[in-house]
Amino acid sequence: QVQLVESGGGSVRAGGSLRLSCHTSERTSIFSSMSWWRQAPGKEREVVAMSFVPGKTTYANFVKGRFTISRISAENKVSLEMTSLQPEDTAVYLCNAAGPSGEFWGRGTQVTVSS
Repeated sequence: QVQLVESGGGSVRAGGSLRLSCHTSERTSIFSSMSWWRQAPGKEREVVAMSFVPGKTTYANFVKGRFTISRISAENKVSLEMTSLQPEDTAVYLCNAAGPSGEFWGRGTQVTVSS
């Protein structure tokens, strides 16, 4: 069973930065897509950023150039660098990986941005 473990969440003030990491129990190369999602209280889960093999990335419109998703194959992880954070970015951030063996989710890491 593939395991995904997120880390790097925390509390920051508006304008601050955080770097999230998602470590996988398998090589990242086996996943056709790896992505970050977020879910705020009372809201639906929404995609933040996606990384596709062999190198395409896509971002939600609300990211507006503030976030960067990266696969770091040597460390079996995908990261999300977040800058210029705003209170509306407050949510649980979850990692997703999909490939021939199925789709997998981590448990998430909390990001809280205060004004």
